Amino acid sequence: MIHIFTTGGTIEGLDYENDQGVTETNITIKDFLDSANVDFEYTIESIFKKDSRAITENDLELLLSKIIGTNATKVLITHGTFTMEATANYIGKLNIGKTIVLVGSFILGSSANTDAPFNLGYAISSLQFLKPDVYIAMNGKVFHWNNVVKNLETNKFEHNE
Repeated sequence: MIHIFTTGGTIEGLDYENDQGVTETNITIKDFLDSANVDFEYTIESIFKKDSRAITENDLELLLSKIIGTNATKVLITHGTFTMEATANYIGKLNIGKTIVLVGSFILGSSANTDAPFNLGYAISSLQFLKPDVYIAMNGKVFHWNNVVKNLETNKFEHNE
């Protein structure tokens, strides 16, 4: 079974950049999975709905307690991309012994041209084959928690050089 923890971000169609504040949408991670007709056992649990730049130490502690508390050995975390590598680093240093993959999107999940469904599918596939550790899976690449950085100029994740 895969335990999916959601934390907000553009993958859930939450727009933090507009002038009216956060725009809620009716898109969910379950919608993406349903439209893909997936056939594996999973559970989805919303931890919080935040722009990743607003995630606090208390939020990370809550997320960590949920990861440790689940019986699942495969954990997917949907997350905003701005601080995704910081969260991966926070969790990765703890050597929890589960396979944990963080995923998000650069284009709103509610947009017609979103990268959310691809990234979600890619992350789920990666999760099933990776050894226990913490990873980021984005746009067709997998990054280990201690070898990833977001390039703000290209809006892509890269390996540390």
